[in-house]
Amino acid sequence: MNIRVLLVDDQDLFREGVKVIVDAQDGMEVVGTAGDGLEAVRLVDELTPDVVLMDIRMPEMDGVEATRQVFAPDRVARRTAAGAGPVRVVVLTTFNLDDRAATAIRHGASGFLLKDTTPVQLADAIRTVHAGNAVLAPDDLTALMAGSFVAPVPTPPAYLQLTDKEREVFAAVARGLSNTEIAALVFAGESTVKTHVGAILRKLTLRDRVQIVVYAHEHGLA
Repeated sequence: MNIRVLLVDDQDLFREGVKVIVDAQDGMEVVGTAGDGLEAVRLVDELTPDVVLMDIRMPEMDGVEATRQVFAPDRVARRTAAGAGPVRVVVLTTFNLDDRAATAIRHGASGFLLKDTTPVQLADAIRTVHAGNAVLAPDDLTALMAGSFVAPVPTPPAYLQLTDKEREVFAAVARGLSNTEIAALVFAGESTVKTHVGAILRKLTLRDRVQIVVYAHEHGLA
């Protein structure tokens, strides 16, 4: 099935240009467009897209607040109860390592793209986040989180329930290592690493590997 994409940007020309690019890709389709954050939140609930390309600066409601609302627990619960799959958000910005992008990632976005990205990079990013991965290189993601420092909050009890091996895998994921790299580090097969990552996500109630990185930084575990 096609990856269903929602485009959110307050510039009509930019939206139409991105729509042409996305619709031209194999296995992708634009299912809707929005010109501000309010409309974006409504359309996510209505259309349940797989991937949202979210402009960071918009009137009415910006992309940071819209991302926060998209991932609000009650909205996620309603979409899940209706049988919808997970929604991934990529924020669009004109500034590299933007503090607003960092905040959006903390709210649940899977990374950010600069608006001058190439069509190939855009298509690759959509496929990447649809698979549950970040669109930022590990070093950039770590730099972004570190650059938008917030005082660590106490380690949650859920983290203390991880096994020693799960904590080892958690630390490796937080550093941005791939499953192949982690397998070599902990002397285990990739399938075992995937099992550990799944257990970590479940125990910490996180959506994906990006959120493990955010969690590690927010709780002083990075």
